[in-house]
Amino acid sequence: MTQISVVIPVFNEEESLPELTHWISRVMNERGFSYEVILINDGSTDRSWEVIQNLSAQNIQLKGLNFTRNFGKSAALDAGFRRAQGDVVITMDADLQDSPDEIPGLYEMVSGNGLDVVSGWKKERHDPWSKTIPSKFFNGVTRWISGIQLHDFNCGLKAYRNKVVKNIHIYGEMHRYIPLLAKWNGFGKIGEKVVQHQPRKYGYSKFGLERFLNGFLDLITVSFVHRYKKKPMHFFGLLGTLSFLTGFVITAWLIFEKIYGLSKGLKVREIVDQPLFFLALVALIIGVQLFVTGFIAELMTSNQSKEIEYKIDEEVNFDF
Repeated sequence: MTQISVVIPVFNEEESLPELTHWISRVMNERGFSYEVILINDGSTDRSWEVIQNLSAQNIQLKGLNFTRNFGKSAALDAGFRRAQGDVVITMDADLQDSPDEIPGLYEMVSGNGLDVVSGWKKERHDPWSKTIPSKFFNGVTRWISGIQLHDFNCGLKAYRNKVVKNIHIYGEMHRYIPLLAKWNGFGKIGEKVVQHQPRKYGYSKFGLERFLNGFLDLITVSFVHRYKKKPMHFFGLLGTLSFLTGFVITAWLIFEKIYGLSKGLKVREIVDQPLFFLALVALIIGVQLFVTGFIAELMTSNQSKEIEYKIDEEVNFDF
């Protein structure tokens, strides 16, 4: 029985991989853990996959997956989660900024304290202000929307009970919201651990400000999907009803105004000559369209299937 699975997405980290895997192996052997390390090469353009193959040949506990191209961190984590066999699954970045010395503490919080998810908190960060300030804002908004009181949603160093990662599907940039996905799937015991943040030793940061924009869009997506995935008509039907009623009320008022004016012998403009008529017409059409959208979404929901959105080219040290 494997106690710990360490899942590590890799993108152009050939220099750090030997030191990282040796460090992980030393920590595991010192504590007597049974373990596996799953390295997912996410379309690296350097020698990362070659390094993974060489390291895996030297240590049977190291396993590798090679994507056909760059599919993103969420896809890499999802692939690793599907293959992880450990009772506790720990994720970390490959750039050596996450310390493997934190693994025993994270493992104990899940296995010993009965938590479903433990998220690392890089309380002291070795990053430029251009990264830390947007990160604080991003985490504050995410706390407010999700109701989960974590300080660092984007920390790559996290620990999960195995059944958590087997019951969630992540894509896009949703790796930031795994605690949120876990909570919505019934795994609400979520904790936090202050972890050491190492200065970058090799290479350069892949961070870009567009990641925060994508992250906020994905947060909206996650929130919407959670609330309306099983009942899309509740969303589209409500908007459709409001739009249709608005158009109906305006139309009824125009007709009443026309009839009333004629009955009093007043000169009344034709209904089709009034701007309100076109507003009512648009509202009625939009209302019907939203209803149709809701019905189609209900049909899609009832026949939905989860599609794997990445392609694996090679594997090493996997028995299945």
